[in-house]
Amino acid sequence: MRPKRLEPKSGCAAELTMSVIGGLWKPTILVNLLMGKKRFMELSRLIPDATQRVLTQQLRELEADGMITRQVYPEVPPRVEYEATDLARSVAPIIGSLRDWGNEFRAYQQRLSELVPSCPAESGVTAAMPEAAE
Repeated sequence: MRPKRLEPKSGCAAELTMSVIGGLWKPTILVNLLMGKKRFMELSRLIPDATQRVLTQQLRELEADGMITRQVYPEVPPRVEYEATDLARSVAPIIGSLRDWGNEFRAYQQRLSELVPSCPAESGVTAAMPEAAE
């Protein structure tokens, strides 16, 4: 594990967890690797919006944190496979819960009516607002 991540700034273990599995593409990478070994270009095709630079960076971080293994085969051209470790499999329920929550949140957001921007000063309701404590 990368040393800087062992001591979260807030002292909260949830922060440490999010520093390991959080990020723009890490959860997606983990979901794909939990389904089986993948080569870099397979992951790149599965996550088309991630640039190769960012994908490489996120894979390196996951490897440094012990979440995935990287197997390099001595072939020409070189073949590299990534695989989820047991540590990554231990967070599968968490990632599943995050996915479920995301689906519920999206559904919740779609049921809300659109907010109409308004300014209390323009609508004449400033008189009804309580005065700020001095």
